[in-house]
Amino acid sequence: MKGSLTQSMSWLHTWCGLLLGWMLFAIFLTGTLAVFDKEINWWMQPELSDQALSPAAAANVAQRWLAERHLDETNWNISLPTARAPDLAVSVGERRRGGGGSGVTHLDPLSGEKIEPRETIGGNFFFHFHYTLHLPRTLGVWVVGFAAMAMLVALISGIIIHKKIFKEFFTFRPAKGQRSWLDAHNASAVLLLPFHLMITYTGLAIFFLLYMPAAVNALYDGDRQAYFRDGQSGQAAEQAPRGEGRASKAVSAPAAPLRPLSEIVSQAEAHYGQGMIGSLAVSNPGRANAQVTARPVLGNRIELTKGEGMLFDGVSGKLIQAPEPSRTSQLTQRVLAGLHFAQFGGYPMRWLYFICGLISCAMIGTGLVLYAVKQRKQAKANSQFLRVVESLNVAVVAGLLLACIALLWANRLLPAELAARQNWELRLFFGVWALSWLHGWLRKPLSAWREQLMAAALLATSLPVLDLWSAQDTLDVMRLSLLASVASMGLLLGWTVWKIPTVIASRNARSARLDRPAAGASS
Repeated sequence: MKGSLTQSMSWLHTWCGLLLGWMLFAIFLTGTLAVFDKEINWWMQPELSDQALSPAAAANVAQRWLAERHLDETNWNISLPTARAPDLAVSVGERRRGGGGSGVTHLDPLSGEKIEPRETIGGNFFFHFHYTLHLPRTLGVWVVGFAAMAMLVALISGIIIHKKIFKEFFTFRPAKGQRSWLDAHNASAVLLLPFHLMITYTGLAIFFLLYMPAAVNALYDGDRQAYFRDGQSGQAAEQAPRGEGRASKAVSAPAAPLRPLSEIVSQAEAHYGQGMIGSLAVSNPGRANAQVTARPVLGNRIELTKGEGMLFDGVSGKLIQAPEPSRTSQLTQRVLAGLHFAQFGGYPMRWLYFICGLISCAMIGTGLVLYAVKQRKQAKANSQFLRVVESLNVAVVAGLLLACIALLWANRLLPAELAARQNWELRLFFGVWALSWLHGWLRKPLSAWREQLMAAALLATSLPVLDLWSAQDTLDVMRLSLLASVASMGLLLGWTVWKIPTVIASRNARSARLDRPAAGASS
């Protein structure tokens, strides 16, 4: 019975890991890059200037610009400079935030002059790809959710298979072929087992309403908006009815000067902390019924506070509504979401998640390679299925790395004024990825691995040279940090390419030593 259970779990672990491992690697790699999505956004728009200006002072700059040009609008939206996104952006209309997308105007925080950065998919592409795989949103969320469930199955079945899992964690046999891949797979899995379980489960918890809607449908008769209204804090509930008649109120209310937004930012910072206000939403500016909502940046605490804010009277500056503490059920869900998004803890926590994400990618990648090595060792090298597996392994692991770095190159090489520039970046990303699979299919597996990893290493290490050549006047600490990180990854990939022939030679020599006694015995 025990052997039967282990064999069943081994079969389940192998096929869940193989058939969905390619998808999981893409999800984990893009999710790892999305840890620094705002920093990547900043690097991919070098026209934006990094000016040292406090959020309060930047709010006044935006207020003056909007008052001169859009005083008759019923809604202003201001995205304030933060540590991770130092630009100042504004928009008008019903947009809730001012950072990114059409209709957004970027301003120089010091002069108030309009800045026109290049169009780019930015780091947001990695974030959205992470949970949709670039499919239509609902379909993509379902597909990624299915992969996450398979990840949980693979993790649990792996624990059952490896009864001596912690002993195996301290075992690594280099240059042993299949054993080396197995040791690397086990060590990376055990090292971050709590992280793997946490990140997978919390990813599912974020979309609980989509995956498990029965309870909400039963309690609210299928009215999800009623559920959201009931779950929101008093601040959000207060705002909902006010927004319905903003346009009519703006016409009937008498004119009145809008209070300096810097004062409102300062009041909100007294509640959330210095530099923790990320955006302002102003309704009915220039009217007696003007209101200002100050929203914090995500990351002021582990609870994900997206949508939360403090509501102020726009004329007197008086606080109308402060956010109320979340109810227990809502707090639980928000904490789970906060654990997944890693917006808390600043850059130390962000780097910890990034490193854990890379190790998770290594776990999935070594598992995919392990299957191919095992099948090849069992004299199945001519199997057509094995050929498909090996070409997909190359394309998904090495090819996706190459495509991600190629996207950064495309951002610098494509003309800044090119029409539909975002679409061209997408075409180049997926084009390079598709060519990597074709290359992996036409070349021998070892050659394909080496050539694609070497290409990725060369592009990564030479990216700083390209950046200095194309945007030499826009370097700042954040952009230099990103270039240093990419170059370091390139050196790591180069080291991997350099070690591959050594590992193969050691494995072949060992195989030859093992074959000689057998040959003598047979003679």
